[in-house]
Amino acid sequence: MDIVERELAEPWEGFLAAPARGTGAGVLVLAGSSGRIERERARLLARQGIAALAIRWYGGRGQPPGICEVPLETFTAGVGFLRDNGARRVGILGLSKGAEAALLTAVREPRVDVVVALSPTSLVWCNVGPGRDGAERPYRSSWTWRGRPLPFVPMDGSWTPAEPADGPVAVRGWYERSERAFAERLPAAEIPVERARADLLLVVGGDDEMWPSLPFARRLAERRPVRLITHDDAGHRPRLPGEGPFTPSPRFRHGGTPEADALLGESAWPHILDALRG
Repeated sequence: MDIVERELAEPWEGFLAAPARGTGAGVLVLAGSSGRIERERARLLARQGIAALAIRWYGGRGQPPGICEVPLETFTAGVGFLRDNGARRVGILGLSKGAEAALLTAVREPRVDVVVALSPTSLVWCNVGPGRDGAERPYRSSWTWRGRPLPFVPMDGSWTPAEPADGPVAVRGWYERSERAFAERLPAAEIPVERARADLLLVVGGDDEMWPSLPFARRLAERRPVRLITHDDAGHRPRLPGEGPFTPSPRFRHGGTPEADALLGESAWPHILDALRG
């Protein structure tokens, strides 16, 4: 399918890919903690008849340098952009911290029709990186809404990785330990997905070594109906059909294998397209 592409500079740095013949379906595409603009993923979706807007949501001009008190209005503006450009059905597709943002946005924005959450969390977590003041500590919320920080779970400073310090580490245990250490903060930090009118599609690998996304997804499913697609051997980064292999991280272990990650993406792909098209 022929597509048209457009680079955006306002109100955020972004990239729009859309079918040349037009469409009634649009999706906001959010990266995880990499912060990149997901151009390749946007093009894949546009070739399937969906207008895809990928944005930089932190680290850009006028934005926090880290995932620290990022306004959820960043994402509601993206939903509004797609609506204003002809999308009658709007979804948000996010990975990891992007999935966290997508779920939280859907709770507050009734114009979101569907969320596709890849490797999601059921909790609001603390900042990853510095805020506008350049400081990383003390911990603060990753997100704000109408200028107020959302309740969050901090990280337990006593955790140490099991792997040697000179190689990539699995930080899943850090999140699990932090949940136990700050158990009293969990109820306020739960993402109340039952308040969202959007449909929820969760895509999760059972071998996620970044955080326990499968237990998180099951907790979300306890709060309301969802569609959950999983693969026991896949990791934190499902690979959708047509996407190239991921570059291994020198810092973190994501779990899974390239084969299992691709199988999870392949099995989820038709459901993702059906959900976004409605």
